[in-house]
Amino acid sequence: MLNKIIISSILLSTLSSPSFAAASNEQLNVNLQKANHSVSEKVITWRRHLHQYPELSNREFETAKYITKHLEALGLEVQTGVAHTGVVAKLKGGKKGPLIALRADMDALPVTEQVDLPFASTQTSTYRGNEVGVMHACGHDNHVAILMAVAESLAKVQDDLAGDVLFVFQPAEEGAPEGEEGGAELMLKEGLFKEKPEAVFGLHVTSSLNTGQIGFREGPLMASSDSFSINVQGQQTHGSRPWNGVDPIVAASQIIMATQTISSRQVDVTKAPSVISFGAINGGVRLNIIPDNVELIGTIRTFDQAMRADIKKRLTKTAQLVAESAGAKADVHIDHGYPVTVNNVGLTQKMTPTLAKVAGQSNIITTDLITGAEDFSYYALETPGLFFFLGVTPQGQNAKTAASNHSPQFFADEKALQLGVNAMTQLVVDYFAMTK
Repeated sequence: MLNKIIISSILLSTLSSPSFAAASNEQLNVNLQKANHSVSEKVITWRRHLHQYPELSNREFETAKYITKHLEALGLEVQTGVAHTGVVAKLKGGKKGPLIALRADMDALPVTEQVDLPFASTQTSTYRGNEVGVMHACGHDNHVAILMAVAESLAKVQDDLAGDVLFVFQPAEEGAPEGEEGGAELMLKEGLFKEKPEAVFGLHVTSSLNTGQIGFREGPLMASSDSFSINVQGQQTHGSRPWNGVDPIVAASQIIMATQTISSRQVDVTKAPSVISFGAINGGVRLNIIPDNVELIGTIRTFDQAMRADIKKRLTKTAQLVAESAGAKADVHIDHGYPVTVNNVGLTQKMTPTLAKVAGQSNIITTDLITGAEDFSYYALETPGLFFFLGVTPQGQNAKTAASNHSPQFFADEKALQLGVNAMTQLVVDYFAMTK
């Protein structure tokens, strides 16, 4: 009996020793590399199919079926119909550990493709009452294909994973159709993080970096985005007698000028940049009639949540008081859009060596602040998040002049897909290793 106790004690001591753990992790990494290599051609095939058959936000029906079939074949627990068309799958590791989430967005854009590819999209759909071309002009086809490959790779080393992985295939990142909810916010409302993950990771392809490069920064990364409309109500009169009415066009122009001082003069520019942009002015039907009203529409973007709230108040107050000074009235409506996308500082610092390991230190780029918005931000408000950019402009080409995301000429180099797979799988394995 004593001998059995001694042997058991020695075995337990060996299994829990740092050297054994290191050897175990080393073997897991070898197996992971083999698994990643085994999907290197599949990920391209999947991406080409997805690229050829894009679907608009909240209408990703066939995309969801394509993903679901693959995940079920891997033996994962799959949930469909989340936030309309979202697909969620869970992989349970063979060893006890934390839950982490990986996210890919699925939707395409109302853009007619102008890239000469054998798998170019010829799909069309209805958007705001018009027949439009549909294209994966933001590269979400790459995101889906990468996460499908990540799921297959991790499934092959499932028994050795010290934790569980939640795969999130999200619809409507580009924004739900008018009158509908969608995207990350709706997935969370429907209980996506009912079992809260310790961390969430996501990536986005970008033509502003070359293939092989990965870009990110800790802290605020992408801006919040809120839209607004200002209806300036005047009093219609003949253009030859403006004093008989109230000119909303002049009042609207004064509002535009006055609100530009909010970012440049009223908020602390040393804390975070912000921008107020007007995208359209609508009013009037004839050259000699001063109209009753003018509508202004635009966006507010910033990188600080407190500043975001402050600017909204200042915009409303400025518009109302300027209009009042001209004898008009301004009704301001602000639609609250995506929050600031913030990379958790601690998580980013912890996982940076992993990204440097897979891409090479020289290929790790500290990106500038990006004034575009991303609804990955909602996940990162719930749990520590890390969001990074994957370069897809072919090496040797100038990424600064490459067609940008959302362009009909947007092109993604398929050679970048494998780095995306390697990065996401290694983040999972290394995170689990750090939390043992």
